[in-house]
Amino acid sequence: MAYTIFTVQDGVATLTFNRPEKYNSIHREMALQIQAHLDTAQEEDSIRALVITGEGKAFCAGQDLAEVVDPDGPPLKDIVTKHYNPIIRKITSLKKPVIAAVNGVAAGAGANIALNCDIVVAKKSAIFIQAFSKIGLIPDSGGTYILPRLVGYQKALAITMLGDKISAVEAERMGMIYQFLEEESFEEGVQALAQKLAQMPTYGLALTKQAYQLGAQNTLEQQLLVEGHLQTLAGQSYDYNEGVQAFLEKRKPSFKGK
Repeated sequence: MAYTIFTVQDGVATLTFNRPEKYNSIHREMALQIQAHLDTAQEEDSIRALVITGEGKAFCAGQDLAEVVDPDGPPLKDIVTKHYNPIIRKITSLKKPVIAAVNGVAAGAGANIALNCDIVVAKKSAIFIQAFSKIGLIPDSGGTYILPRLVGYQKALAITMLGDKISAVEAERMGMIYQFLEEESFEEGVQALAQKLAQMPTYGLALTKQAYQLGAQNTLEQQLLVEGHLQTLAGQSYDYNEGVQAFLEKRKPSFKGK
C-alpha cells in the first residue's frame, strides 16, 4: 500500500506523506517507503530539489502509537534507530536542497523531520509541537540536536518540556522556520521556492549545507580550513565555471548540479 506519494516534475521531486486519516502518522512500512524515496532523490541526477509535505490537514503527527503498543510491533529502540534515524541521516546528507512544506500540524517526530530539512516553510495555520513530554518520552529524530541550534537552549528546553503549540507565525519569529505563507498562496509559494532552488548551482548548495553542518561543531580555525577545502571543490565544478562565464557574457546561466 502506498503510504507515501513520490512525484517528479521539472527537476523537483515531491514526497508526500499519505495517511491523511491518521494525520500522516508514521509506522514501519511508511518509514521504509520514506527512506526508499529519499534514496531515489539522492541517486537521480534529474532531481535537483526535494519537497516534503503531507496529504490532508496534517504534515505529520509523528509516530503511530498504535504500532508502539502492538505486541507484535517493533520495539521502541528499533522505531528510533531503524525508522527515524535513517530518515534524518538521509535528509541531512542529501546533496540537493530539501524543503519542508508544512501544510498542517507537525508533531513529535513529524516536527523534527521538518526542522531537519534545509528550508522550512509553513502554512500560516500550521503548528509545531514537541509532543514527547506528554507521554514521558524525549525528543528523537534529531530534535535534541536541531531545536536548540535554531531557537537557543532555554527556549528549546521549555518548548519541549511544556509541549507548547508553536504557531507558524511564532516559529518564523523565533527562527525555528524560514517563513510562513498565507493559506491561499502556500502551494504556489512552495513551488516557486522549489523551482528557484532547482535552477541554482545545486552542487555548490550541497557544499554550503556541508559547511554549515560542520560549522556547528568546529572551532573557527577548523572551520576556516573546511571553507578552504570546500571552496576549492566548488571552484573546480562545472557550475562555477558556467556561473562565471554567464556573468561575463551577461546571460542567464544553465547549471547542472555538477
